[in-house]
Amino acid sequence: MNEVKVGDKLKIQCYKHNGSVHRYWNEAVIIDVKDDYIVCANNHTLVIESDGSTRKTREPAVMYFFKDKWFNIIAQLKKDGISYYCNIATPYLIEDGTIKYIDYDLDLRIYASGEYKILDRAEYNYHKKIMGYSSDLDKAIKNGLDELIKLYKNGSIIFNSEYNLVYYNEYVKSFA
Repeated sequence: MNEVKVGDKLKIQCYKHNGSVHRYWNEAVIIDVKDDYIVCANNHTLVIESDGSTRKTREPAVMYFFKDKWFNIIAQLKKDGISYYCNIATPYLIEDGTIKYIDYDLDLRIYASGEYKILDRAEYNYHKKIMGYSSDLDKAIKNGLDELIKLYKNGSIIFNSEYNLVYYNEYVKSFA
């Protein structure tokens, strides 16, 4: 895995299990490097979908990518507070200046109100069937979702609004 440092500008590429590119973000700036994860931020960055359509993200984001966890977390700084979009996905790797991971459909949406909801179960079950996810893969994915929910319920600092605002303000001050 390539070594990265604070200030590096990377791209993000999300794949599906069959190797197809699902989505691509044009930029993420590394704002912290921990032993087991990296923290990136961006704002109104270009997103290219698998069908070739493009859009810009709607709000600033602070993103956590883990070396050994089956999820990544996006803190979305919205006008009504911070919400979180958590992808159940493989641990990341960095290759050719790009953060890469495989997305496994299941998502955890945590609203600014504190409520949360598991999304895309039908999509997960469909892809599990047509792409032939193994029982070991299915177990890793479900364990990742369980671990993510526990982190949230136990008040992990990653889900702390003030903590994420500090990261975002550092991004704005130093890199934006």
